[in-house]
Amino acid sequence: MSEFKHNNEYNPGIQSGLYDKSRSARAFRSRKEETRYWILLMTLFLLGVLATYGLLVYNNPVPVDSPSFLPVVKRRLTAIIAMIISAVCQSLATVAFQSSTNNRIITPSLLGFEALYGTIHTSTMFFFGAGVFLKFSGVGPFLFQITVMVIMCLILYGWLLSGKYGNLQLMLLVGIIIGTGLKSVSSFMRRLLAPSEFDVLQARLFGSVNNADAEYFPVAIPIVIIAAVLILAHSKKLNVLSLGKSASNSLGVHHKSGVIYTLILVSVLMSVSTSLVGPLTFFGFLVATMAYQAAPTYDHRYVFPMALAIGFLVLTGSYFFMYHIFRAQGVVSVIIELFGGITFLVVMLRKGTL
Repeated sequence: MSEFKHNNEYNPGIQSGLYDKSRSARAFRSRKEETRYWILLMTLFLLGVLATYGLLVYNNPVPVDSPSFLPVVKRRLTAIIAMIISAVCQSLATVAFQSSTNNRIITPSLLGFEALYGTIHTSTMFFFGAGVFLKFSGVGPFLFQITVMVIMCLILYGWLLSGKYGNLQLMLLVGIIIGTGLKSVSSFMRRLLAPSEFDVLQARLFGSVNNADAEYFPVAIPIVIIAAVLILAHSKKLNVLSLGKSASNSLGVHHKSGVIYTLILVSVLMSVSTSLVGPLTFFGFLVATMAYQAAPTYDHRYVFPMALAIGFLVLTGSYFFMYHIFRAQGVVSVIIELFGGITFLVVMLRKGTL
């Protein structure tokens, strides 16, 4: 007993409270924060479900007891499924991408997914005409777009991250340059199109859940489920990767292989989302930024569900209000992109750097 007292007298850590038993390595700093997190998460999911129910049955011109009621609901259900797929892909991909790159401003769109999507459709219209362009739909072209996008990203990762002089910053820079170049080529080809062809093309390049075809779901849903499960199972390693290269390597997580694995899953999710509904440039950034504010933790096991709930609510709530309240069906994605762009500018100006 006297020895223990003697050690305490000359141990400033114990006397100063350094070994406070109230401290822990849990995801939340307190029970109150954890309770608030779960309440907010469940509230967001319930609001998303409520908005989904409103999209399915609200303002349905067909009576409930009519045989035509279910076919109308089924047509609306196609848009709902597209919203769920987009929310899963964009939210998980953006959070994982920002964590692996250790930067909360850049998004997967910088790697040129949307530019490549626009180039594929513009080239089809430019070289083969409107007839072939309108037939460029179905499971085959859908898988072709996904495959091309994923292959482009794998080449980019393999070249810039596995090479002797490769690094993440160089990869992002090359991705921006490739995306800008593809947009310039697409813009040049669109200027040479006839006005009627340009109108048909522009409708396809405009991001909207109405672009989704139920024929794609048997292919898209399994891909998204597999990629989402893998990225959720990767949450603990993402916690370490987000600390940076030096910290992750010292903690036993190989940084380069972990980043490449994450970016492959990100490329799959982004390819499916872009091929299904079109480009949504700032939607992922908006959802990720709101998730960081709503979830008082850095643990991805809790950030990912919050991002999913917010993404699902943003899409379903926006489409419900624009469709049934303001009667402005064509401007939903414009409004989402507008708020996402404003959020991007605010965050970037507050941060002061990329």
